[in-house]
Amino acid sequence: ALSEEIADSVKQVPISGDYNLASPLTGHGKQFRTFLSRFMNRTKPVAPHENAGVLAWERYRRDSLRWADDRLYGWINKTYKPDGTQYDLYTDGLKIYTTINYKMQQYAEEAVEAQMKGYLQPEFFKEKEGRPNAPFEGISREESTLILNRSVRQTERYRHLAARGMPWDSIKMVFNEPVEMKLFSWDGPVDTLLSPLDSIRYMKHILRAGFMAMDPANGSVKAFVGGHNYRYFQYEHVYQGRRQVGSTMKPFLYLLAMQENYSPCQMIPLVPITFKDVVNDSTYTPTAPGRNVFAGKKVSLKWGLANSHNWVSAWLFKNFNPENVINLLRKMGVTSHIDPVPSMIYGPSDISLEEMVGAFNTFSNSGIYVSPYSVTRIEDRYGNVISTFHPGENEAISEETAYLMLSLLRNVVDMIGQYQGQYYSGTAYGLRSRYEFLGELAGKTGTTQN
Repeated sequence: ALSEEIADSVKQVPISGDYNLASPLTGHGKQFRTFLSRFMNRTKPVAPHENAGVLAWERYRRDSLRWADDRLYGWINKTYKPDGTQYDLYTDGLKIYTTINYKMQQYAEEAVEAQMKGYLQPEFFKEKEGRPNAPFEGISREESTLILNRSVRQTERYRHLAARGMPWDSIKMVFNEPVEMKLFSWDGPVDTLLSPLDSIRYMKHILRAGFMAMDPANGSVKAFVGGHNYRYFQYEHVYQGRRQVGSTMKPFLYLLAMQENYSPCQMIPLVPITFKDVVNDSTYTPTAPGRNVFAGKKVSLKWGLANSHNWVSAWLFKNFNPENVINLLRKMGVTSHIDPVPSMIYGPSDISLEEMVGAFNTFSNSGIYVSPYSVTRIEDRYGNVISTFHPGENEAISEETAYLMLSLLRNVVDMIGQYQGQYYSGTAYGLRSRYEFLGELAGKTGTTQN
């Protein structure tokens, strides 16, 4: 029969193709894909034990807010098939449409890799070379030992030894014995002979980074880089990681002044400010090392933010209610805990990158806060739409205030000048001088302690 002849001829045609099994270690957006699967699989938060620490209760509060307000968070445990059974993210053929722009994601990953590998990491290695307590700075040997021991207890090697009943002193001896191992390096894995404890100290030298870009008007996340090498570093630094935000907190202090009809050109005295602690009967005076050439004179608010001067921030803290700063941050999507204390001017609070990008976006979006979102819809295997997603939004500040804040934040990038023989420039002027960016830019730098 003709059909048999056709079938026989088809069998003779060689089949070739470029087939690769998808895995978390391949392609772009590795951290994002893993984040999304974990985010959608989250279960309803359960209150910790009443004697649990502050951090546990703080995490429960944040997760509860996310569970109530974000449909994507825990979607698998909130959404059911027509027959009442639960969806399986991996076997039900779901089609998840994200807001990520492929080219922007690619460029973002390349930028993070270039900045970390080509500039920051070599500088960090150079700075720590020969220092006995490296990579730690500003803490004692006892404190750094506690950090290293905590890391030891998080390893598979420790868990295997502890499960066999080996005492801690013996485990420490094992961790100080050199063994053959493969270590991460920015140029590829390196085979070496090193003690497990020294390998932990080495890995503590490796800098990490997160990167997020969003569309100001609609909140869609265009690029999401949770880290730079998923095989070695799977902790995600956009949603999961919370770190001290440093001086990126300062614009929100200036925001209060703008709301009270101050202008970026408002002149204030550059003098140290002392705070009284009534409870402990003590005083606290924020320092401003290295930037006091104009002490005792008057400076503008735009100069204060461009130079990230602590005395100006302290003046704002003392003259405006810090509780209002926190209330504004809540309107701008920040759910992390913040204490209304004078040290707030240094930004010691641990806040996620996602929260900070969303909050800063309010300035460029005419005062309207738009919550960042990364999924537009989910379809079943047949193309039927199961869920659609849209960002939340609210008017956090007035359009006029947002405009004034943008003016202040532009100066952080653009301001440069000379006063009484002293040159000064905005702390982010390197975006112009080093990287030669020509477009409109506004932003804030931040440095943290230890």
